Formats: sequence, structure tokens, C-alpha cells
Amino acid sequence: MTGLPLLLLDVDGPLNPYAAPDSRCPEGYGTHRLLPQSWVARHAPLSREEVEPLRVWLNPAHGPELLALPYQLVWATTWMDEANSLIAPRVGLPELPYIPWTNLFGSDPDRLHWKTRDLVAWADGRPFVWLDDELGPQDIEWIAANHPGEALPLWVDPRAGLHELHFAALREWAEEAPC
Repeated sequence: MTGLPLLLLDVDGPLNPYAAPDSRCPEGYGTHRLLPQSWVARHAPLSREEVEPLRVWLNPAHGPELLALPYQLVWATTWMDEANSLIAPRVGLPELPYIPWTNLFGSDPDRLHWKTRDLVAWADGRPFVWLDDELGPQDIEWIAANHPGEALPLWVDPRAGLHELHFAALREWAEEAPC
């Protein structure tokens, strides 16, 4: 671990703008057909061979842009370690640590996103930014009340993915965040 703040990356939404209008590949992105285990699990009881691969749009410029930021990058995605083999090479990222989820797609008694509690526990008080398309106000409030370090939960529109506005916010927050 470094003294840098954490940048916790979701794949679907921030890196893969899966909900882009008109179901057209956004400019600068490439289309990939991938079969992560979380996608297969959502299609149970079908076998892996019976599941149609997931269409994923990825922008190869995102990896270098993310690596240029003063953060320790971490996968915060249902793809978990598979993000290292299926996503990282396609966007130009090295192998990254990932957060192992204890309750994948589970429900929460406080209506938090199922990632929120695990993510805060994994950060263990370190400053972090969390990029995700499923953040809600209850998650933001809970993080503020339960994470002792600085945190910026940053919602990303799944119709657009990461844009310069996000990168500018990430640069600005890193300059101001105490480590």
C-alpha cells in the first residue's frame, strides 16, 4: 500500500458506458464480447457455454489517463480479479488489487448499495474516491458517517462513462485530500 489516496473503480458504468443512447458504441470506444463470472452467475441455471457474452465498450485512453492520476487504483467491481484479465489489458492498466465482495448483489437493511459496507471496510480509513454508476444519497451519507478518512463517492452516468469532468474532479480532489 502507498500513501496515495485510493481510486476505487467500478467497470460497468464508469469504464463501460453500457447504457449509452441508441445502443451505439460511443466515439473512442471499442466493442468487446466478454464472459465474466458475475455475468454467468446472473444467468443461472444456464451453463457458461449457454450464456451469451456481455457486450462491453471500453476506451483505451482511460488506462493512461487513470495511471497519470496521483492515486492507488483498485477494482471495486463485480468483475473482481477478472477485471485484471478481461478489462485491464484492453484499457492499458496493469494488474490492480480488487475488493472481494462478501455479499455480491445482496440486499442491505439500510438500503445501501451492496458494495458500500465492504468498500468502506476495505479502505480501512484511507482517503478514497469511489467511481460508480449505482451510488445513491444513502450511500454518500453512510460513508460520511462511517468512514473516518476523507472520501468522495462520485457518481458516473452509465450512458456516458468517464469524461474530462471526472478526471478534473479527480485531479482537484487528490490535490486537496490529506494522506
